Amino acid sequence: MQSRSLVLVTSGFLIFQGFLQNSSQPSWAGRPRPFSLSSCSGVLWPSAPAVARQYSKPEEKERRGAMASGEAFKSPSRPSARRLSGQSSPSTSITIPASPFMQKLGYGTGVSVYLMKRSPKGLPCSPWAVKKVNPGCDSNQRDTYQKRLNEEASILKNLQHPNIIGYRAFTEAKDGTMCLAMEYGGEKSLNDLIEERQERGLGPFPPETILKVALHMARGLKYLHNEKKLLHGDIKSPNVVIKGDFESIKICDVGVSLPLDENMTVSDPEAVYIGTEAWKPKEVLEEGGHAVITDRADIFALGLTLWEMMTLSVPHVNLPEDDGEDPDASFDEDDFDDEAFYEALGTRPALNVEALGPAYQTVIELFALCSMEEASQRPSAAHIVEVLEANGTVQ
Repeated sequence: MQSRSLVLVTSGFLIFQGFLQNSSQPSWAGRPRPFSLSSCSGVLWPSAPAVARQYSKPEEKERRGAMASGEAFKSPSRPSARRLSGQSSPSTSITIPASPFMQKLGYGTGVSVYLMKRSPKGLPCSPWAVKKVNPGCDSNQRDTYQKRLNEEASILKNLQHPNIIGYRAFTEAKDGTMCLAMEYGGEKSLNDLIEERQERGLGPFPPETILKVALHMARGLKYLHNEKKLLHGDIKSPNVVIKGDFESIKICDVGVSLPLDENMTVSDPEAVYIGTEAWKPKEVLEEGGHAVITDRADIFALGLTLWEMMTLSVPHVNLPEDDGEDPDASFDEDDFDDEAFYEALGTRPALNVEALGPAYQTVIELFALCSMEEASQRPSAAHIVEVLEANGTVQ
């Protein structure tokens, strides 16, 4: 097999002009220093023993789906529930059909999303995406997921931004379950698009597409962080919905959001970061409950979402090379290295920079900045927006 250039971007070797003059500095004083994506004054790319690869096995779709929904791996150091506050008052004027009468669009941990076509009084209206707790959950799980759905409805009702999915209603379906209705314009999740591209044997998304996703996601996060003082808490490709040929890009699933204080820190001692394992930053994985979680936790996950678009892979999940074997042969779950996966969590996944080429330089630099292991060295969402908008080529 032809050897490839394997590179792992390591935080201690990064020096970005105007942003990281001293990688050992623990935090920024006052307004964070500006950074530049267009000028790099010296980046060292040390060799690494492994690099993420594009998966060709059919089982990868199932693995990606399980990973993305948070069902494949559970954090051993964090409880699976958090304090839930606030109840969204249900609407009573909307009739939601029972699940069997709606098309299933997708699923997540404990919930499913359905397409609800609407034609009140015979008039055509835009459809809604309806999120419901899965009926198969046991009573304890159902209560937890229902409380989380209640909180998501309460949060989403107060959000209004072009890069955040829109709230429509919170009401009871005919089968008695509470439902959250959201806007739907024929979107697919970014995770779906990644899977489709991988199945078709295509390479990474074009750099201009990745930068567009980065800008629109950063705009949504800037709104959540700066205006609403909320940490999303579960940024990943399945929680980004795309309409058409990236005509619109919206963040969804705010059900595990955490409040931020004036210092952009999660200061509530009872708050627990839920997230999804593969996209978690180092600080939320610390044991002992002493981790300082800030808005930069979302930025790390944003960086790994950009990595997904470059590799068409799930972060930290490395399947073995084919080595001439039948690519359609069944994948042996025993080949998956659980220990290596957990050890890699919170770090920057390997990236084959040489294979991507110079056209991806800006994307790679942004990914490297967002995925710094030290939270204070990551840019804010506002700074990402500022730089990408100033670039002029990203809309």
